[in-house]
Amino acid sequence: MRLRRSLAVAVAVAVTTPVALFTAAPALAAGAPAAPTQNQPTYAELKKAAADAQKAYEKALAAKEEGQEKVKATLEALGSDTHPLKAATITADKAAEEAAAAETAAEKAVRDAEAVVEAAQGETEKAEAEKALETAEADLAKAVEAKEKADAAAEAARTALDDARVAAVREYSVLKKALDDALAAKEAAEEALGTAEECVRETGLTSLAVGLPSEVVAGTTVDFTLRVTNGTERTLTVDPLAFVHVDGERGGEKRRLAVEWSNGSGWHALNGDEPEHIAHIDTMAPGERSDVKLRMTIAPDAASADAFALFAADASSAYRPCVLGPMKRYDFELLPAGSDPGPVDDADPGQTGKDDDQRPATAGPGTTPQGGAAGQPVTTARTTPTTPTTRTAGTGTYGTTAATATTGGTLAQTGTSPALAPLGAASAVAVALGAGAVLAARRRMTADR
Repeated sequence: MRLRRSLAVAVAVAVTTPVALFTAAPALAAGAPAAPTQNQPTYAELKKAAADAQKAYEKALAAKEEGQEKVKATLEALGSDTHPLKAATITADKAAEEAAAAETAAEKAVRDAEAVVEAAQGETEKAEAEKALETAEADLAKAVEAKEKADAAAEAARTALDDARVAAVREYSVLKKALDDALAAKEAAEEALGTAEECVRETGLTSLAVGLPSEVVAGTTVDFTLRVTNGTERTLTVDPLAFVHVDGERGGEKRRLAVEWSNGSGWHALNGDEPEHIAHIDTMAPGERSDVKLRMTIAPDAASADAFALFAADASSAYRPCVLGPMKRYDFELLPAGSDPGPVDDADPGQTGKDDDQRPATAGPGTTPQGGAAGQPVTTARTTPTTPTTRTAGTGTYGTTAATATTGGTLAQTGTSPALAPLGAASAVAVALGAGAVLAARRRMTADR
């Protein structure tokens, strides 16, 4: 009963695993644009499906291993002379052998009686011989009938034993099939989840510097705005990305630029060493935009130099934990104190360099920073959303957020269970397969007879 319950559980979990979620997952490579999300499972649903498929696989594995031990024990028991079915075949085979011997003896008695009839001399002797022949023939008929019954009983006993073996192997085969199905569902779930975790590019998620001049003078402070616009068709959680740097300036050196950003409740300094996330935005509806205030103070003793600013937006949605907006680069020039550049135009976004499109390790769960490592600069057309709504970025968290947690630069692993190790003892499998082969051969021999 316990094995049958395990069988039922294994088959049920393999069949009811939500494979539809896996096949509906978007099959997008890293760097590809995000696809429409209609009828797609959410990332949370994919995670749950992967976890459910793992549990279903583990249950099917446990049932299969239990069934393997069961079939091994059953086949060993059926092979023992003390088992009722095996003992019945031994008894029936012995009875069939005895019946065959009795039939052979009766056939000989008939032949002997026929010889006596032929050798009889007188009427009386011949009559007695013929009577003896009739008795021998009647005994032979009984022996033939007895042998047929004994053979039928022996065949029935062997069939019952064979059927018991076949049933044990078949039950195990069903468990093995359930495990194979559960493994396939588990792998499909992990693949779907892995695909969802790959970073995708979203050209509609734009970042625009407003009011950043193309020339700045040492000893002055410049205010400008980073405008992030969700020009996509999906609601996003967004982390604007900012990096302002003087060409050639190394870490540890005195900074010629000090940049701060405000989320409406205070000012926060950029570290100036690498791109970083600022002004976390929990929810941005399609077409919505958010302005982040920035101010840049140039050291009074700053010499002439070239500088640049990089802006982008990293995001996540209900369907993707890693969505990357295009990186924009703004080049501008530092002028020495006292310079009078006259009217100054705003810096325009230019071509990003091969090393510009670097994302923090928190760009998305389990992602490798895009761009520089692969040597692929990102160039995208500017997207202008329809009738955007302006708002001030709400109070956010500085740095890593739940939507942009890292797993150390590799795709997050759902976990490969030790269950994928070699399954079960080879001897038990050989026993099961060997039993099936023996039964098939025996059935053919019986059919030939």
